[in-house]
Amino acid sequence: MGSSSLLPPEARRLEGKVALITGGASGIGASTARLFSKNGAKVVIADLQDEMGHSLCKELNPECTTFVHCDVTKETDVENAVNCAVSTYGKLDIMYNNAGIIGVKKTSILDNTQDDFEQVIKVNLLGPFLGTKHAARVMIPARKGCIINTASICSVIGGALSHGYTSAKHGVHGLVKNTAVELGKYGIRVNCVSPYVVPTPAAADIFEPDANGVPPTIYSNLKGKNVTPEDIADAALFLASDDSKYVSGHNLLVDGGYTALNAGFCMYPQ
Repeated sequence: MGSSSLLPPEARRLEGKVALITGGASGIGASTARLFSKNGAKVVIADLQDEMGHSLCKELNPECTTFVHCDVTKETDVENAVNCAVSTYGKLDIMYNNAGIIGVKKTSILDNTQDDFEQVIKVNLLGPFLGTKHAARVMIPARKGCIINTASICSVIGGALSHGYTSAKHGVHGLVKNTAVELGKYGIRVNCVSPYVVPTPAAADIFEPDANGVPPTIYSNLKGKNVTPEDIADAALFLASDDSKYVSGHNLLVDGGYTALNAGFCMYPQ
């Protein structure tokens, strides 16, 4: 029995919707695929990780979940993923551009190569651009749709991660605002969700986890609490559902108040 049957129909917030999630085979994407499926959506998982993607489809309802191989830096792959959603389920209601990489750990701009910078920009900014473009292609004729992008706290602050990553995430935020303005006349909403450090394998490569495998909550205002992939999936569900039907051009920060704090000048003991 698929996870979409775990809630009564009246409680499923995406009943009858079709969602495409890039980077959907693991981490935040997989948590979102599970939650969207649980809430009644038909889900297309687009990822480079074929084995994990097919495994997740089997875990969920195979009749309502599809995997498609997709490199978000290749326009033909992204176009094919969108076409797969439409040909399989008849439409596309929700596009979640979630695929991303952290990239190099180099903090000095002098140590960063052009290839380092371009790799992160291609996945983290070009990917959402292509996803938004091809989602819009099928949503504009339908005069409705919802596009969500995974950004980061690095979309609003500097100094947390590499130059390429921060530049890309600021770019995602700008892309969201621009496309929300353009596509609003077609009834299409565009938003992004910006997490703090989420305990995924990618984050573990950058931040030293604690004894429980959780990245540090340095400067978080919510002591004793740690963000999880499920928290980001909950935020994506809000943005994807009719609960946010008048929310567009918004950057939803899920950071425990991290970006509200200047750690170098704070009157409150941490």
